[in-house]
Amino acid sequence: MSSTPVTWFEIGTDRPERAERFYGELFGWAFEEQGAPGRSYRVTGGGSGDGGIGGAIRGSVGDAPNYAIFYAQVADVADACRRAEAAGGKVLVPPVTAPTGLTHAQLADPSGSRFGVFTPPPAA
Repeated sequence: MSSTPVTWFEIGTDRPERAERFYGELFGWAFEEQGAPGRSYRVTGGGSGDGGIGGAIRGSVGDAPNYAIFYAQVADVADACRRAEAAGGKVLVPPVTAPTGLTHAQLADPSGSRFGVFTPPPAA
C-alpha cells in the first residue's frame, strides 16, 4: 500500500458558478467561497467522507484553459519534485509556500499529464 495519498483536487474553470451547480447537483457537494475579491476559490469537503478527498473550484483568470488536477500529499515537496524529474517528469510550477504554511507544486508525468504535490501547514 502506498504512503502517498491523493487528498485534494482542483477544478479550474472560466465558469465557476456553472461548475459549482453541476457538481452540487451531481454529487450533492456544497461549496464555500474562500477566494480573494475577483479570485474565486470555492472549497468543498463533499468528497472527503468515507475515504474520499476534498477539493475546490478555482475561477480562471484571463484566457487560462480549464483543467482538473489531483494533488498527492507528500512529506517534502522539493524532494518530490527532484524525484519526479529523475523519473522523467517535469516541474511545471516550482514549490510555493502559502502564507498559511502549505507548500505545493505542479508537475507533469512523462506523458504530459499534469498533477500536483503538497505538504500541509505545520501543526500549530
